[in-house]
Amino acid sequence: MNLLTLSGVHTHIGAYHILHGVDLAVPAGQVTMLLGRNGAGKTTTLRTIMGLWRASQGSVRFDGQAIGGPAGQRSTPEIAQLGIAYVPESMGIFGDLTVRENLLLAARHARSVEQMDTVRLEWLFGLFPALKKFWLHPAGKLSGGQKQMLSVARAMVEEQRLLLIDEPSKGLAPAIVGNLIAALRELKSTKTTVLLVEQNFGVAKALGDFVAVMDDGRIVHSGGMAELAADESLQQRFLGLSLGAHQ
Repeated sequence: MNLLTLSGVHTHIGAYHILHGVDLAVPAGQVTMLLGRNGAGKTTTLRTIMGLWRASQGSVRFDGQAIGGPAGQRSTPEIAQLGIAYVPESMGIFGDLTVRENLLLAARHARSVEQMDTVRLEWLFGLFPALKKFWLHPAGKLSGGQKQMLSVARAMVEEQRLLLIDEPSKGLAPAIVGNLIAALRELKSTKTTVLLVEQNFGVAKALGDFVAVMDDGRIVHSGGMAELAADESLQQRFLGLSLGAHQ
């Protein structure tokens, strides 16, 4: 069953036509990778799903109900209330606030730390130990990798039905990327549905169940991640990758 579907979605940003009839299906309980070269339209797709940019044509449907497009556009807060969380490439954390305050702000059903789900919080600490270590530190003083962990943890602090994550490994050292993969694998084991934009093909291979490849604002390939990972000619055709350089 598909939890999220985009059908014929076009998105304009000012005078620019970015998405050109995107058709995308995101199966429930799976990790779908959204791959493509820089400028292909991946971030615009995530922002259109969240209602941050409005689809000028087509439809975005979540669990069977319209949430985007001219016939059924919902606001971003309404979309978030349905259980969709977005981790932007810019991380979206508040640098002047502590780690604790950042997580509390993301916990919509808690007005104080005491009201937060302590079992889930301890689970997050297990995934991201630095968050517990720097609990009372300003988020702006964390390292780049720690900020990225906090950004992902903010989206996970309450149970979500769908996570949209934009290039979580970008700019991170290989060891930190390994930690991030381990944490996202743990999340994957909970059967949370994830749509993940990623440039690192190694991350995509490690996490993806399904894959959609974008080019020039369109989906040009979709299928199983294992199929793409095993076929160097497909990688070269759709992503311009050399298998030897992307182990």
